[in-house]
Amino acid sequence: MLDYYDVSGCYILKPWSYSIWQTIQTWFDAHIKELGVENSYFPMFVSSKVLEKEKDHIEGFAPEVAWVTRAGSSELEEPIAIRPTSETVMYPYYAKWIQSHRDFPLKLNQWNSVVRWEFKTPQPFLRTREFLWQEGHTAFLTKPEADVEVRQILDLYRRVYEELLAVPVIPGIKSEKEKFAGGLYTTTVEGFVPTTGRGIQGATSHCLGQNFSKMFDISVEDPNPARKAGACQRARLVLWSWFMEITRA
Repeated sequence: MLDYYDVSGCYILKPWSYSIWQTIQTWFDAHIKELGVENSYFPMFVSSKVLEKEKDHIEGFAPEVAWVTRAGSSELEEPIAIRPTSETVMYPYYAKWIQSHRDFPLKLNQWNSVVRWEFKTPQPFLRTREFLWQEGHTAFLTKPEADVEVRQILDLYRRVYEELLAVPVIPGIKSEKEKFAGGLYTTTVEGFVPTTGRGIQGATSHCLGQNFSKMFDISVEDPNPARKAGACQRARLVLWSWFMEITRA
């Protein structure tokens, strides 16, 4: 299913294993489009200024971020990170694109790869330094709206594991210690490894609350008169993100 590459922690997916990923892509892509999600692509490079803007978020990934510091024989003026995830890549543009209540919900998904420079012993399909995944990012005006779609996506993840891969999983909510860095709460589907007696994380769906919308100023004029107090009020959007990394757990 795979072969070892000459960069530690990276692996080659042969056609047999990659075809599994393609089957998942086809099934999942059709279902999220029924929810109004559209595909897009953002660059893999992140400036240090943008990545470090959200302090709580980057602290969760800082040890694993890979940095580009040279171009040929020249040192770059500013190091550029290779995305460990895309919140800080995408949300400055959400702030630009969402100007009124007519512009949301904004529902975008990416099929891409990310890099996390693991220092634990790499293991194929479990701990790799580059891995394929999908990442969805959606903006809503209210938390109840976001909560509904968090659960809808989590159930699609459950179906991927159980209906396509024949792997039983248990949906649930992560503890405060284990939740996504900078998020409000994290939901997950968890598997079980019989040989070790331990659980293993599958796909995750995160309600980010207003943490990122405050940081990147993603807001609109509040369309609800009942929430206005005389002057024009700005409403912060509720964001959530959702990830499935089948080529890594």
